Amino acid sequence: MNRLFKGAVRVEFGLLGGIRVSVGGVDLDIGHTRRRSVLSALLLEAGRPVSVERLVDRVWGARPPLRAKETLYGYVSKLRAAGIDIRRSPDGYLLEPERLDLTEFRALVKQARDESDERAAALYDQALGRWRGEALDGLESPWFAQVREALHAERAAVELDRNDVAIRLGDHAALLPDLRQATQSNPLDERLAGQLVLALHLSGRSSEALRHYDALRRQLADELGTDPGKPLQDLYLRVLGQEERRETTAVPRQLPAPQRWFTGREKEIADLTDPSSTVVITAIGGAGGIGKTALALHWAHRHVDDFPDGQLYVNLRGFDPAGEPVTPQTALRGFLEALGVDDPPTDLDAQAALYRSLIADKRVLVVLDNARDTAQVTPLLPGGARCTVLITSRQQLLGLLTSHGARSVTLDVLDEHESLALLTARLGAERVQADVTRELLRLCGGLPLALGIVAARAVTQPDLPLSALTDELKDHRLDALDDLSADLRTVFACSLRVLSPAAAELFGLLGLTSAPDLSLRAITALTGRPDTRKLVRELEAAHLVQQHQVGRYRMHDLVRLYAAEVAPVDADLTGFVGYYAATAHNGDLLIEPHRPPVPAPDGTPAPLADVTAAMDWFDAEYESLLAAQRLAIANAWHAPAWHIAWALTNYHLRRGHVAEDIVVWRTALDAAEALGDRSKQVAAHRFLGLALTDVGRFDEGDHHLRRALELVEDDYGKAGAHRAMAWAMERRGDLSGALEHAEAQLARFRALEIPIRIAEALNDVGYRMARLGDYARAEEHCREALALNEELGHVEGEAATSDSLGHIAHHHGRDADAVEHYRHALKLYRQLDNSYEEASVLRHFGDVLAAVGRADDAREAWQRALTLFRAQGRVQDADDVLELLA
Repeated sequence: MNRLFKGAVRVEFGLLGGIRVSVGGVDLDIGHTRRRSVLSALLLEAGRPVSVERLVDRVWGARPPLRAKETLYGYVSKLRAAGIDIRRSPDGYLLEPERLDLTEFRALVKQARDESDERAAALYDQALGRWRGEALDGLESPWFAQVREALHAERAAVELDRNDVAIRLGDHAALLPDLRQATQSNPLDERLAGQLVLALHLSGRSSEALRHYDALRRQLADELGTDPGKPLQDLYLRVLGQEERRETTAVPRQLPAPQRWFTGREKEIADLTDPSSTVVITAIGGAGGIGKTALALHWAHRHVDDFPDGQLYVNLRGFDPAGEPVTPQTALRGFLEALGVDDPPTDLDAQAALYRSLIADKRVLVVLDNARDTAQVTPLLPGGARCTVLITSRQQLLGLLTSHGARSVTLDVLDEHESLALLTARLGAERVQADVTRELLRLCGGLPLALGIVAARAVTQPDLPLSALTDELKDHRLDALDDLSADLRTVFACSLRVLSPAAAELFGLLGLTSAPDLSLRAITALTGRPDTRKLVRELEAAHLVQQHQVGRYRMHDLVRLYAAEVAPVDADLTGFVGYYAATAHNGDLLIEPHRPPVPAPDGTPAPLADVTAAMDWFDAEYESLLAAQRLAIANAWHAPAWHIAWALTNYHLRRGHVAEDIVVWRTALDAAEALGDRSKQVAAHRFLGLALTDVGRFDEGDHHLRRALELVEDDYGKAGAHRAMAWAMERRGDLSGALEHAEAQLARFRALEIPIRIAEALNDVGYRMARLGDYARAEEHCREALALNEELGHVEGEAATSDSLGHIAHHHGRDADAVEHYRHALKLYRQLDNSYEEASVLRHFGDVLAAVGRADDAREAWQRALTLFRAQGRVQDADDVLELLA
């Protein structure tokens, strides 16, 4: 019961139309689309908790906002405030509605199917009356689109059930207008067509019924290359006044034995068994060695009693290294012989027609293993609605999905727990617990074939420690996964046989990049081809790449190693590296437009509209950018290797990636020295020194900062070196030394008459003065800096100076002023998407809020700072805040 309305009236919820919440017949205002999406996601799991992560995925899909969880909390709070009783459990949010139209619809349908026709008709009408329009109307995410499609399919099935009842009750004439309209919308729906044919026949219009059947038969032949199914053929004979010829058939039991050590795959097993509908075809996709056949046979043996009329199996050998794929004629001949046909016809169409006729009204399971393509399996599909087909293939078989309504179950690698369970099943708990390491599991990459090879070697060499296999895998990854019965290279090579030459070349190029995932634009830079999208789709269809996020593609580690082995020896990757260097350069200019300019690198950049687009691009491409720098230095392309480090600096500052900054600037320093470029060496020493100091490696940092000061020749560079020294000395606790270098920086920038650098230097001097207790002079410098930053439109500088003024006001006893300064700094840093400085300001803002007696607000600020500190790996800062929250 809703807590706001307890003891009054019931709250009614609606999903079968626009999202609706009604109290006493009056609709509640539940707000905008995203808030209705949250409510709907909870209602669709009525009575079951939904985790925050799953809610975020369902409401926003692959592109959640930066603070999705905080936004979600706000939506839930608003829904509660509207009077909706959303409870929090350890497993997520929970909503238990008393009245929900979808629940009532399903309950009425279930009751109707157990009643007499007269009672069932009324119940079906009540159920369909619960629909007010399009389900989940107005909700826009990939998950809602899928649920909406499923709900409408559920409704369509109920409408067909209602039609059957109406025809049996003699209401066929009244039903004709609706049946005509429905068949126009769904001309290939054979059950619907059968209802129209029967209604016409019972209404004394048999000639029209026969014409409709003949039109459908020709349309099926023209569009799908198939005949009407057995139920519709029998109805046709009934209209003609003929008796159906029945044949007795054998009961085949062709399933191979299941895998003895099958483990995991609980989600996929559940996906294969959908109690709400009949699964006609399920295409189980996945790369070679992922365990498709094992899953299909495991499921088949668990459900063998559901198919009393037999189980048919054929290995179609679509990717067999030793021979050609099995032809449909050969497979059909085997099926017909198993069904008791002594002399099957030789013509493919005649074979297929006889096969469909024999099993049309039977419950038969058909397993089509290792299919090459849609054309190979289409003649093997039964026509009866009571048959189930499992198809495994390394290809996506899009033709089955689009033309035959197949449902796809795509396998991914096993997680660490499932991988460990598989090895335990093979080797025993004692040996696994004693010797299996996380590193061994990581090197196998969750690939069942790789784990099986490791297990087989361990079984045949019981005295060999698994640690020795781990070491071998580290040094010889693919070689260590070859044995006499299974060879990963051969498995992967068979997948390449179905690719076009251009797609096979792209496969190899992707292996050379070492990037964890890539966008389509990056892959296009790699190929330089206008048809790259088509080639990527070809690789995706063969399960050699996976689109794990919208527009982003990745490879399994072991597949990538093989791809690198078969890559073209003369591959040109300069365009790929240039794309990353050039786009990062432009993105950095958007993030910090006042940075000293450097010449743009060679390359074709992606278009970036503004700072937000730049930060989003860096977030999405970050790991791939690091891989591009590694690729550049490995090929001695020193200029882009240095440039990527330069372009990443401000992004690293905003995201708190200090450890990564050390790595990229060490690489950049090597590149600068190889180039013999003094200015690039100065920048590398300076930024490397700052990063080392930031993680507390003061002596190393001091070495590089002083080296930068020694190498620099121009006044601008010397001023920048002084600024870096000031920051480093402050980190080491030498505030006087920090102030001395900051003042030297200010003097040089004043002499150079560069306003934006003067503003930054004024803030640096003022902050160090404040740290030394000279608050009056500190505020004077910072006020001058703030005015100059505002005049120049330098938002980053304005945010930093507001932070300094907050510090000065707080330590000068003016906490109310400090609150306003910190609030302004937070606003600007969030506008800039600078989460690193946002965390620091939140920490100090909490101190001031606590000082003015706003304890709850202070704790909230500290808690948000703690979340950011942990995400940024700032351990000491996180520990300091934890003490405040204790």
